[in-house]
Amino acid sequence: MEGTRQRVFVGDVQGCSNELRDLLERLGYDPAMHDLWFTGDLVNRGPDSLGVLRLVRELGGNTVLGNHDLHLLRVAAGERTTGRKDTFQDVLTAPDRGPLLEWLRERPLAQGWDDAVLVHAGVCPGWGDPVAVAGPLEQGIRAGRIPWDNPDLRFLLQARHCNASGERPADDEHPPARFHPWDHFYRGRRTVVFGHWAARGRVRGKRVRGLDTGCVWGGSLTAWIAEEDRFVAVPARRTYQVPQGK
Repeated sequence: MEGTRQRVFVGDVQGCSNELRDLLERLGYDPAMHDLWFTGDLVNRGPDSLGVLRLVRELGGNTVLGNHDLHLLRVAAGERTTGRKDTFQDVLTAPDRGPLLEWLRERPLAQGWDDAVLVHAGVCPGWGDPVAVAGPLEQGIRAGRIPWDNPDLRFLLQARHCNASGERPADDEHPPARFHPWDHFYRGRRTVVFGHWAARGRVRGKRVRGLDTGCVWGGSLTAWIAEEDRFVAVPARRTYQVPQGK
């Protein structure tokens, strides 16, 4: 639609800055024409978390928070220590660490439009408006209190399977039969755009678009242009992390 700004949603980048540049080039990204949004997990596991954060800020892009983004904020605040597979030390030692982390802390957990809602992982059955659910959680994060044990926060950041009441399985890799992908129970009118589930890959369902296609695992980096209902993807330049069991 000529003359109309388009929303470009991009799946989990996880430090894959070269692939992000490849994708933006393939999209013909123009900040005068496009609103750029990410599904979260800008950082970690890939080679260049610092470069991704800097690039997204420079482009005027925006993101919802993912579990790896909050992990970085918790490590930076001294609430957690880095794990063996964490690769965001470049952010923690950067001269512009302060502004980058403050920018990240100010990002939402859910973003809504009339026709769409963006979250990192999922929307719980029974929620009316995910943006309203996220609001108090965002206030705490921005005040420096990350409510990691809050079940609503964990659903927004980590959910894959659940049952009709929103209960999540203890084992998300091999859930019992009564558990299904969370969108099996979704009845909202808006299209939910999400990431987080690389093993599931790209999802085009009734009122859902899943964009985590596992770039950091050697898959691809995927965008969805909402106004055209069109996917665009670029392959990973290499495999940065090997999934467990392989």
